[in-house]
Amino acid sequence: MGSLSFLLDSNVLSELTKAETNAGVMRQLARHRATCATTAVVMHELAYGVARLPESARKTRLRDFVSGLIDCGMAILPYDLDAALWHANERARLEAAGLMPPFRDGQIAAVAASRNLTLVSRNLADFQHFQGLSSTSWFTE
Repeated sequence: MGSLSFLLDSNVLSELTKAETNAGVMRQLARHRATCATTAVVMHELAYGVARLPESARKTRLRDFVSGLIDCGMAILPYDLDAALWHANERARLEAAGLMPPFRDGQIAAVAASRNLTLVSRNLADFQHFQGLSSTSWFTE
């Protein structure tokens, strides 16, 4: 594994399961594949989404997709002490400002920020209030 640059949110990885994928996401994934990672928090989101589905061909396909992500060699980064401390400070700052982003968004932001990675997400508004976080969207219209 070389030097990492990007942390992929669940909505970026989910794009790979669609029949009609977003051209911008696919282009950037092809270009930056070797420098992309995700986090265990995102893997939880994906696995939880699959676990909630009723037994079906779709559930089997998505379960295989999640297994493939685990097996493909992409770095899956933990929510570790550095991330937890960054998150605690940001959570306190945001709460004092009257903002309460979802805890898991804070965890994802913390993993990216504490490792100096750019977070790639479709939903940049979910992360806009975090200080010290670089983020971008690869989605094109």
